[in-house]
Amino acid sequence: MVGPELWFTEHHAQGTGLALKASKILVDRDTGFQRLTVFENPFFGRVMVLDGLVMTTERDEFFYHEMLVHPVMTAHEDPKRVLIIGGGDGGTLREVLRYPVEEAVLVEIDPAVIEAAKAYFPTLSGGFQDPRARVIVEDGTRFVRETSERFDVVIVDSSDPVGPAAALYTPEFFKGLRRVLRPKGWAAIQAESPVHQLPTVKRLAALLREAFPQVYFYLGPVPTYPGGLWSYAIAGENGDPRTPRRTPPEGLRYYTPEIHRAAFALPAFLHEALYG
Repeated sequence: MVGPELWFTEHHAQGTGLALKASKILVDRDTGFQRLTVFENPFFGRVMVLDGLVMTTERDEFFYHEMLVHPVMTAHEDPKRVLIIGGGDGGTLREVLRYPVEEAVLVEIDPAVIEAAKAYFPTLSGGFQDPRARVIVEDGTRFVRETSERFDVVIVDSSDPVGPAAALYTPEFFKGLRRVLRPKGWAAIQAESPVHQLPTVKRLAALLREAFPQVYFYLGPVPTYPGGLWSYAIAGENGDPRTPRRTPPEGLRYYTPEIHRAAFALPAFLHEALYG
């Protein structure tokens, strides 16, 4: 934060970044896992920041959560059990519960993120009250390594690969994801900025290909994320997730079946970086 007015600044790369006025600080503390900050901004509403990086805002969160969830949920013919790794703000859980799933299991390492979401982001966190939701406060890497449960869809809604999220960017973790998937299951992963973090996107692609025979990348906008353009990946063993197999729920603000198909058309620079 900088003054005399309070402004939040996030450094992206080589003299670029994001600046948001913090008209009111609601939370600013060390959780034991990371630095958690919540503040109000005149344009984006309430903003959640972890270790100095914007995780979500009230105004633009739907871009991210809809594009992380609905491509993979509509690519599966009938997802009944869904695992979410991370996602303590509740947005991914909310979108998953739009479908007639039997159970959604959310594994979040930092309970303070869940508490902050419930206290300050009611439009995101309503899914925590759904009887189909089961919340486990645990390290996601340990959960996928040790659980005997199996899932139709796994969604990795992690923060950037620093701090507690760094353990989610390892061969062991992605092999664990494949282990917990049922036959015909799919995993969806947020995959960072193709503009500001292209080496990280390429590293993630290599890790996914070690664990899964099929890996598909796609794109969507997120205004407050570095570059305003975000990448995602869907990985599995059979089928083709680039065409939806079921109708999405009503009331969405960004995702459509047409957006789904178009999102997998990658720009030349990213296609070259990922596929050569």
